[in-house]
Amino acid sequence: MELAERAGGGEPPEPGGLSGLGPRGFVPQKEIVYNKLLPYAERLDAESDLQLAQIKSNLGRAVQLQELWPGGLFWTRKLSTYIRLYGRKFSKEDHVLFIKLLYELVSIPKLEISMMQGFARLLINLLKKKELLSRDDLELPWRPLYDMVERILYSKTEHLGLNWFPKNIVPFILRDYKNHKRSLYRYHSSVENVLKTLVKSCRPYFPADATAEMLEEWRPLMCPFDVTMQKAITYFEIFLPTSLPPQLHHKGFKLWFDELIGLWVSVQNLPQWEGQLVNLFARLATDNIGYIDWDPYVPKIFTRILRSLNLPVGSSQVLVPRFLTNAYDIGHAVIWITAMMGGPSKLVQKHLAGLFNSITSFYHPSNNGRWLNKLMKLLQRLPNSVVRRLHRERYKKPSWLTPVPDSHKLTDQDVTDFVQCIIQPVLLAMFSKTGSLEAAQALQNLALMRPELVIPPVLERTYPALETLTEPHQLTATLNCVIGVARSLVSGSRWFPEGPTHMLPLLMRALPGVDPNDFSKCMITFQFIATFSTLVPLVDCSCVLQERNDLTEVERELCSATAEFEDFVLQFMDRCFGLIESSTLEQTREETETEKMTHLESLVELGLSSTFSTILTQCSKEIFMVALQKVFNFSVSHIFETRVAGRMVADMCRAAVKCCPEESLKLFVPHCCSAITQLTMNDDVLNEEELDKELLWNLQLLSEITRVDGKKLLLYREQLVKILQRTLHLTCKQGYTLSCNLLHHLLRSTTLIYPTEYCSVPGGFDKPPTYFPIKDWGKPGDLWNLGIQWHVPSSAEVSFAFFLLDSFLQPELIKLQRCGDGELEMSRDDILQSLTIVHNCLIGSGNLLPPLKGEPVTNLVPSMVSLEETKLYTGLEYDTSRENHREVIARVIRKLLNHILDKSEDDTKSLFLIIKIIGDLLQFQGSHKHEFDSRWKSFNLVKKSMENRLHGKKQHIRALLIDRVMLQHELRTLTVEGCEYKRVHQDMIRDLLRLSTSSYSQVRNKAQQTFFAALGAYNFCCRDIIPLVLEFLRPGRQGVTQQQFKGALYCLLGNHSGVCLANLHDWDCIVQTWPAIVSSGLSQAMSLEKPSIVRLFDDLAEKIHRQYETIGLDFTIPKSCVEIAKLLQQSKHPSVNQTFLSPETIQEGLKRQQEKNADSLRNYENLVNALLDGVEQRNLPWKFEHIGIGLLSLLLRDDRVLPVRAIRFFVENLNHDAIVVRKMAISAVAGILKQLKRTHKKLTINPYEISGYPKPTQILAGDRPDNHWLHYDSKSIPRTKKEWESSHFVEKTHWGYYTWPKNMVVYAGVEEQPKLGRSREDMTEAEQIVFDHFSDPKFVEQLITFLSLEDRKGKDKFNPRRFCLFKGIFRNFDDAFLPVLKPHLERLVADSHESTQRCVAEIIAGLIRGSKHWTFEKVEKLWELLCPLLRTALSNITVETYNDWGTCIATSCESRDPRKLHWLFELLLESPLSGEGGSFVDACRLYVLQGGLAQQEWRVPELLHRLLKYLEPKLTQVYKNVRERIGSVLTYIFMIDVSLPNTAPTTSPCIPEFTARILEKLKPLMDVDEEIQNHIMEENGIGEEDERTQGIKLLKTILKWLMASAGRSFSTAVTEQLQLLPLFFKIAPVENDNSYDELKRDAKLCLSLMSQGLLYPHQVPLVLKVLNQIARSSSWHARYTVLTYLQTMVFYNLFIFLNNEDAVKDIRWLVISLLEDEQLEVREMAATTLSGLLQCNFLTMDSPMQVHFEQLCKTKLPKKRKRDPGSVGDTIPSAELVKRHAGVLGLGACVLSSPYDVPTWMPQLLMNLSAHLNDPQPIEMTVKKTLSNFRRTHHDNWQEHKQQFTDDQLLVLTDLLVSPCYYA
Repeated sequence: MELAERAGGGEPPEPGGLSGLGPRGFVPQKEIVYNKLLPYAERLDAESDLQLAQIKSNLGRAVQLQELWPGGLFWTRKLSTYIRLYGRKFSKEDHVLFIKLLYELVSIPKLEISMMQGFARLLINLLKKKELLSRDDLELPWRPLYDMVERILYSKTEHLGLNWFPKNIVPFILRDYKNHKRSLYRYHSSVENVLKTLVKSCRPYFPADATAEMLEEWRPLMCPFDVTMQKAITYFEIFLPTSLPPQLHHKGFKLWFDELIGLWVSVQNLPQWEGQLVNLFARLATDNIGYIDWDPYVPKIFTRILRSLNLPVGSSQVLVPRFLTNAYDIGHAVIWITAMMGGPSKLVQKHLAGLFNSITSFYHPSNNGRWLNKLMKLLQRLPNSVVRRLHRERYKKPSWLTPVPDSHKLTDQDVTDFVQCIIQPVLLAMFSKTGSLEAAQALQNLALMRPELVIPPVLERTYPALETLTEPHQLTATLNCVIGVARSLVSGSRWFPEGPTHMLPLLMRALPGVDPNDFSKCMITFQFIATFSTLVPLVDCSCVLQERNDLTEVERELCSATAEFEDFVLQFMDRCFGLIESSTLEQTREETETEKMTHLESLVELGLSSTFSTILTQCSKEIFMVALQKVFNFSVSHIFETRVAGRMVADMCRAAVKCCPEESLKLFVPHCCSAITQLTMNDDVLNEEELDKELLWNLQLLSEITRVDGKKLLLYREQLVKILQRTLHLTCKQGYTLSCNLLHHLLRSTTLIYPTEYCSVPGGFDKPPTYFPIKDWGKPGDLWNLGIQWHVPSSAEVSFAFFLLDSFLQPELIKLQRCGDGELEMSRDDILQSLTIVHNCLIGSGNLLPPLKGEPVTNLVPSMVSLEETKLYTGLEYDTSRENHREVIARVIRKLLNHILDKSEDDTKSLFLIIKIIGDLLQFQGSHKHEFDSRWKSFNLVKKSMENRLHGKKQHIRALLIDRVMLQHELRTLTVEGCEYKRVHQDMIRDLLRLSTSSYSQVRNKAQQTFFAALGAYNFCCRDIIPLVLEFLRPGRQGVTQQQFKGALYCLLGNHSGVCLANLHDWDCIVQTWPAIVSSGLSQAMSLEKPSIVRLFDDLAEKIHRQYETIGLDFTIPKSCVEIAKLLQQSKHPSVNQTFLSPETIQEGLKRQQEKNADSLRNYENLVNALLDGVEQRNLPWKFEHIGIGLLSLLLRDDRVLPVRAIRFFVENLNHDAIVVRKMAISAVAGILKQLKRTHKKLTINPYEISGYPKPTQILAGDRPDNHWLHYDSKSIPRTKKEWESSHFVEKTHWGYYTWPKNMVVYAGVEEQPKLGRSREDMTEAEQIVFDHFSDPKFVEQLITFLSLEDRKGKDKFNPRRFCLFKGIFRNFDDAFLPVLKPHLERLVADSHESTQRCVAEIIAGLIRGSKHWTFEKVEKLWELLCPLLRTALSNITVETYNDWGTCIATSCESRDPRKLHWLFELLLESPLSGEGGSFVDACRLYVLQGGLAQQEWRVPELLHRLLKYLEPKLTQVYKNVRERIGSVLTYIFMIDVSLPNTAPTTSPCIPEFTARILEKLKPLMDVDEEIQNHIMEENGIGEEDERTQGIKLLKTILKWLMASAGRSFSTAVTEQLQLLPLFFKIAPVENDNSYDELKRDAKLCLSLMSQGLLYPHQVPLVLKVLNQIARSSSWHARYTVLTYLQTMVFYNLFIFLNNEDAVKDIRWLVISLLEDEQLEVREMAATTLSGLLQCNFLTMDSPMQVHFEQLCKTKLPKKRKRDPGSVGDTIPSAELVKRHAGVLGLGACVLSSPYDVPTWMPQLLMNLSAHLNDPQPIEMTVKKTLSNFRRTHHDNWQEHKQQFTDDQLLVLTDLLVSPCYYA
C-alpha cells in the first residue's frame, strides 16, 4: 500500500501562511496538506521535527559506523514511513543529502539484492516529484546505475547458478533454439521493474555530457543481426536523458535523433527493439514539445501504428506470425501522438482523424477479435493523455522543466478537432463485447474538454436504454458512461449550460433499475444515483422563482424542476423497501441452507446503504424529515429476520440517524428500548435457546443506530445501560451477540476520532434565505475551507466509556481469571459468552487502552545505532491513572488459554475467539490494517471515477477530501506504536505458536494467520522464534505428534504475503532452518505416506528456490558514502543535540564490520557442511536427500569457491542413480568449473592500426576498410603456429560492425596466458578432485552411459547444462581427458540412436567451445580427431537428431572468431548436397551448415558467396524438404544485405544480382499466357527436361525463399520482388481450397505476405506501375488477385499512400476501371475493394464518382430477342449489360461503405438502386444483396437512421426490405 501519490499542483499559500523561514528554520519541500486538517494538527510540527532529526542523525551515524544492517536499513525504513506520514517535509538541502546518500548506498557493488531493492524504492520515492529539485540542485552520475543494471539484468554468472535473484523461475534453458543466440535471459520480476524505475527517476539529473558518453559506450553494440542490438536499444531507451533544457539540446537528443529515427523508419518486421525505439521517441516528444519537427515522419509514424494494431483486412489474409507478438505498446504510441499534436501544421490531427476513420468500423459491437483489447486501450488512453497535456500547458504550476512554447500549445480549435475525430468510435465502443469501462473513461476525459460535443450523444443513447426493459446490457453500458460524464454534466459549464436540466429526468428514469431480479442492473443503478446525489444538493428551490428575478432561463428551469426532489427520494425509498421485502431469508432460501448473507446479497446491502446515506446526507432538512418518518414507520411496522433483510433495514436506519442524530435518536431509541424492556420483562426469556423474532429485530436495530456521534448518545446513557444489563447475558447466542454489538458500537462511538458529516457543502444546506443551492451543483470541495466537523471524545464520553468497561468487562475478566485458575467451573457456552464480551470491549475501546508495556527483548541483533521507536500522537492522551485493561485482558486470556489447552483442547470455538483476542491485543489501536487497505483502495477508485484531471489537483468533491483526511488519521493510528519487540509480545507469539501446532486443523490455520501477522509486525522477532519452531522438527525429540509436525512446517512456510521463516535473508537464520528441514526426514512424526506432508515439503522447497537470493558476504561501505553521511549528520534544521562520532567509535565500527564479514563467511561454510552432514545421514528418505542437494546448489556463489568437501560431493553425484540428483550435479559442477576458471589476460588494440585505414569521419556501419581484417579469408587463414600466434582473434560477433569501442580488448598472446598441460601437482585441491574423477576410465564410462540414456522420449533436446559442463572441463583442463574420452566419442558417433547422438553432440560442442585458449598444436590435433567424427555423424543424421546437430554446430560457432574454426567451415562446405543418403540427409546438412554460418553473421562473406555459387545450380531440386531448407538458407545468405541508414554496401551476397540471374531463368514462364499448371511429379525425370519444367521447379524454390524471408529480414527488397509479381499473380488461385497443389498454395501465401510488407514512399509508384500492368493481363485470375493484393497493401501502408496524391488517383482509376471488367467475379471483387477503400476514407465519395456511376446505370440494354426454345442462352454478357452492372455495383459499394450510419447522399442512392430490382441477372442479384446487407447493418439503430429519409423514400424502402409474401 503505497501512499506515495501525493498530489502537487497549484495550491494557495498555507492558511495564515508564514513568510520567510519562520521559527522552524527551514521551508519544507512539500508536505501532505491533509495533515493540516487533522483535529490535532498543531502538535504535528514538533513531532515531525523530532522524527526527522532522529532519522538524520541515526542514519548518518549508521553509515559512518559501516553498519548497513540493522542500523542503515532500520533508519531508511523509518525515512520512508516519515514520507508516508508527512510527505517531503524537509528542507531542500536535506532532500539533496538524502538522495545523494541513498544513491551511494544503492550503487555499492557488492550489495545484496534485497537491500538494493529497499534502498532503490526509497530513492525512487525521494526523486518522484521532480519539480521539487532542479538540475542545478542535484546532479547524479549515470555510470553507477549502468554498472548495476549490467551486473543484475545481464548477469554473466546467473545462468550457471552462481547468482540467485528473487522471484525468477530458475532459468534452466539458456538458449533460444530458433536463432541460436544466447537469449538474454530476463526475469520480469520486481527487481527488473525497480531498476528501470530507478533509472527513470534519476534520468533528469544526469550531467549534460552524459548523452555523448552513453552513445560512445553503446553504439558498438548496435549490430542488427545480433542480440546485442536489443541490449543497446534497451539501454538507450532507459538511460538517454530527454529533458535537458533547450540551450543544451546540442548535447542531448540532437546527437542521436537523426541516427535512431533513420534506423526506425527503415527497419521492418518488428524486431523486438523497434517497440523500444517507439518508447524512446514517445518520451522524447513529450519532454520536448515544439522543439522537434516531426512532420516529415508523421505519415510513417501513423502507418506503423496502424500496422501494429494487427487488424484483419480482406477475406483471406494470412498474418505474419511475427506481428502477433512484438507489437508496440499502445500506451507509448498514445503518448507520442499526443505530444506531436498541435503546432502550426495541424498534420498530426489530420492523420489522427484518418486513423480513426479507417478503424472506426472495427469498434462496432458486432466485431470481435484478439485485436479488440488494443483498440479499446487506444480509446481509453488517448483522451486521458490529451487531458494531461492540456493540464500541463494551461493549469500546472510552472517548474524548472522546459515549458511548451506558445506556438505549439494546443488551441481550442485543436481540442475541438480532436474530440470530433474520436467521439464516433467511442460511442460505438460503449456497447463493446469487452464491456463499457474503457469507453466510460474516455468519455469522462472528453467531457472535461468539450461537454457540448460529448454529452448530448451519450444522453441520446441513454434515454432509450432507460425505457427498454429487454436489453439490460445496453442499460448497464449507458449508465456506466453517464456516471463518467456526471460531473461535467451537472456543473453546466459555459459551453454546455443546459447540462444540469437533464439530471432530474435521468434520476427519475433510473429508479426502476432498483430491481431485485437483476443484480448487476441493481448495482449500476445504485452507483448512478449515488454519483449524482453526491454532486448535487437535493434541495427544493422552487420557491426562489417568486423571490428573485435575476435568474437565467436554465436556472429558472432548474428551480422548478427541483420540486421533484422530494418525490424522487420517497420513490427511491419505496423501491428499496420492495427490494428488501423480496430478499428476506424465508423468501430466498430454505432454513436448512446457510444463514449468512451470500456474496451478492452483501454487495447489494453495501450498495443500498451507501446510496441511501449519500442521498440523506445531501437532502435539505424538510426532505430529510419526511424520509426519516418514512424509514421509521417501515422499520417499526415490520419485524425482520436478522440475517439479510434485517441488516439492510438497519443499515437504512443507521444512515438516517447518522445524518441528523438528534431528531432521529428521539424517534428510534425510546421505541427500541421500550420494546426490548417489554419483551425481557419475564426472566424466563433470559434462558431461552430461541428468542422471539421481535426482540432480536429491535436489538439489531438498536445496535446499528448507536453508530453515531457519541456526544448525542450521552442523553440516553441510562436507557442504553439498562438494556445492556438486561441482554448481555441472554442464553441465546444470536441474542447476546447482538447485545455485544451494541456495546461495541457504544464504545466506538464515544472513543474514536472521526468526521461527523460528509455533506457536499460545508455546514449543510440550512442557510439564510439568500443562499441559492443551484450554484453549488457539482462544485468541488475547497481544501482550505473544508470545515470538517470532527468528533473528538470529550471527558464525559471517555468517562462513560470507562464506566461501560468497568461495569461489563471487569466482571467477565474476574470470572475468566478464576476459571483459568481452576477455581470456577464454567460451561463451554459460558466461556464463549464471556470471551465474546471481552472481545467486543477490546475492539470497541482499542484506542483508549495504551499499548502493552514491558521489557524489550534485547540482544537479538547487535547494533551501535539506537533502534528506538517514536510514538505518534493520535488525538488522545492515555489516562495512566487507570489500570490498563489491555494488560489485564492479556494476563487473563493467557491463563485461560493454558487451561483450555490442557483440559479441553476440543473447545475450538473458544480457541477461535482467543486467537482473535490475542491478535487484537497485539495490533489493534482503533483500526484494522485490512479494513484500512480496502478503504484506501475504494477511496482511490471513487477518486478516479470522479476526478477532474484537466483543471488539476485536489479538485475533488468535499466528501472525498474529508475521507482522505480520515485515512491520513487512520494511517497514523496504524503506525502509532512502532515495532519494538517486548517480553509481552514474545509470550503471546509463543502462545500463538502453541496454537499453530495444536491438534485441530482449523485452530492451527487461524492461529497461523495471526502468527504470521505478528511476526511481520515486530523487529527481529523471527530470530527469537525460529529455534522454537525447529524444535518440533528435531529428529531426536520424543512425543511430537503429526499435527504438531505439520503445524511447524506451515509456520516455516509462511503465507503468500508475509514472512517465510524458512528463508529469511540472513545467515544466522538459514544456518538453522535449512539443515533442520533436511534432517526432519528422520523425525518420528514424519511420514511420506501422508500426501499432505509430502506436499508441504514440496511447497517449502519450491518456495525457498523461488525466493532465495544470494546473501551477501561483504558489507563494506565505500568512503564516498561515509562523507555524505557526515554531512547529513551535521545538517541543521531540525537537529538533535548529540556529539559527533569519535575516531575510536568509528574504528570500533570498522572492526565490527570486518567481524561481521568474517562471521558471514564462517556461517556460509558451516551451512554447507551442515547440509552435507544432513544429506549423508543413513536412512534419510530419498526425498530429503534431494531437498538437501537442491539447497546446496543454491549456495554456489560467484565470489567464493565452494568448500572442497562439497565439490567432491557434487562430482561424485554426477553418477548418482537418481536422474534428479544427476541433473542438479551437472549444473552444480558446471558452476564450480566456472568458479575454478583461471583469468585470462587481455590487451587493448587499435583496430585502425591493424587495418591500416584511418577512422571514418562520420558513422558508417557494415563492411568498412577498417573492419575488413575480421572477415574470413581462405587465402590468409592462420595455418601455421606462427600465423596463428600473430593473429588478433576477436571472438564476439558484433565488435566493429557499427563502430569500434573506445577501448577494444583482445586476449593476450599464449606466453602471457595461464599455463596449459599442467601436471596434477600444479593444481589446487579443488581442481585435483575433478581431475582425478575425469581421468578415471571407469568413472567416465559410467558418466557417458548415464548421459546417453533417454530421459523423456521424444521430448529431449540438446542440453545446454551438459554442454556447459563439458565446456568447463575442456577449458580448465585443456586436453588432459581426451585420451580417456576418444574411444567413447568414436563409439557414440557410430551409433545412430537419438540419445547417443545427442550426448556426443553435447560433448563435441563443449570441446570446440572449450578449446578457446588452447595452443595451436593442441587445436590442430583436436581437429584431426574431430573432422572424421563429424563426417561420420553427418552421414548418420536422422529425423530425430538433425536438430541436435544443428544446435551443436551453432553453439560451437557462437561468439568465436571464424578464422579459428576454419577446419569446421571447410568441412561443412565440402559438399552439402552430395545426394548420398537421399534428399533428407542433404536437407539436414544444409540445416547444420546454416546454423554455423548464421552465428557468424557478417564476418564470413567469402563463405556465403561460395555457398550461394554452389546452391544456384541446385535450385531446381525436386524434393520438397530440400527446397524448403534451401529457401531458409537463402534467407540467411541475404540477411546481411540490409538497407539501413548509415550502412555501407555489404560485401556479402546481394539480392539484386541474384534476382537478375533468376529472372533470366524464369523467362520461359513469363512469356506464356495460359495458366501454369504444376505437372511435374516429384521424381528425377530421366533425360533433359525442357526449360519450362526447369522454370517451374526453380519457381517453387524461389517461393519458399520469399516466404521464409517475409518475416525475418529487416528490409524487403521491393524493387527486385516486383519483377516476380506478374508471375505470382498468374499462378495464385482465386478460391480458398486446400486441395490445390503446393505451387499454387505457396504463390497465394507469398502474395498475402508480400502485400503486408511496409513500403517506403519512393517505392509506391513502382508497385502501382506493376499492378496497372497486371490489371490489363488476359488472365482474369490475375486481375482478380490484383484487387485482393491492393486491399491489404493499401490498408497496411495507409498514410504512405495518402501522402502521395498521384498514387490515390491511380488506385481510384484502377479500381473503377476494373468495375467494368468482362468477368463477373472481377467486377464483384472491384466493388468490394471500392467499398473498403471508401470505408477507411482512402477515397471519398464525391459527386464526379456518383455521376459516373449514375451514367453507367443508365446504359440502355439491347432488346431481348425471342429465342428458339432449344437454343442455349448467350453466355457472354453484352458490353452494355457489363456497363450497367458496373454502375449498379459502384452505387452498391458506396451504400455498403458506411455500414453503421446514413450520410446525406445515401437515401437518394438507395432510390436509384431500387429502380434496378427488375433488371436481368446478375444486376438483380447485386441489388438484392446490397439491400439485404444494408438492412443487416442498419437494423440496430434503425430508429435513429429513419430520420434521414423522407416519407416517400421510407415507403419505397419498406417495400424493398420486407421480403415479399410467399402466398400472395
